[in-house]
Amino acid sequence: MKIAQRKIIITGAASGIGRALLVRLAAYPCQIVAADRDAAGLAAAVAQSVGRATIFSFVGDLAQPAEIDRLLAYARAQIGGCDLCFANAGFAYYEQSGQADWQHMQRLFELNTFAPIYMALRLRELDPERPYRVVITASAMAKFGVPGYALYAASKAALDRFAEVYRYELAPNGRIALVYPISTRTNFFRAANASTPPIPWPSQSAEQVATAVIRGVERGQDAIYPSRLFWWAWKISGIFPPLRIAYQRTQRRALKRWAQQRERF
Repeated sequence: MKIAQRKIIITGAASGIGRALLVRLAAYPCQIVAADRDAAGLAAAVAQSVGRATIFSFVGDLAQPAEIDRLLAYARAQIGGCDLCFANAGFAYYEQSGQADWQHMQRLFELNTFAPIYMALRLRELDPERPYRVVITASAMAKFGVPGYALYAASKAALDRFAEVYRYELAPNGRIALVYPISTRTNFFRAANASTPPIPWPSQSAEQVATAVIRGVERGQDAIYPSRLFWWAWKISGIFPPLRIAYQRTQRRALKRWAQQRERF
């Protein structure tokens, strides 16, 4: 898919992968609606994104369906709709699963899972004849869970199953792609807990992920793996499960050390 002249929505555009995407896509002659709930961060990201693109800012909490509808209406009014959507907004908890807390879980799934699925369905409803592509940032944890991120991994694995089946239900003019980044060196992990958690190995930069995502879109890929190392590790662990178990055990030990350090402070 060519990016030039596209009408694009980017969610989670104020930081991390979303911001890196915005900066890179600004180089193309296209129209972009950049969305985030962090108004100051979004303004800084837009100011950083210099190029041939025309960029509009949208501030809203996309964990709420009414805000997603408002975003789509705004995109229609400002740029005439959307034919390429990067659903990137999301967050994580780093924690030892323990006390049952419905609201704690609900907030995570609303933004990580419900919002991108709702966005994909609404794009199809709003303009059934218009060709479009939705690119959802999932996670390597959708394929390979890591201790400390049980809820986060579940929220991303749900997207994996949705996309697998939804591809058979899409209209001929619709496409959906998932991105499976490994640990990304951004404020994402700091936001996962007030006490900065250990970053799972291996890791990569948001800029590396954004470059891989744009390349994958241009090549028409439905599954984008920014890390070839992870892709090979995931495939090999399917043949040799002890590899996965050994890695997960090292991450379990890291979680225990982190929990013990928190107790001391």
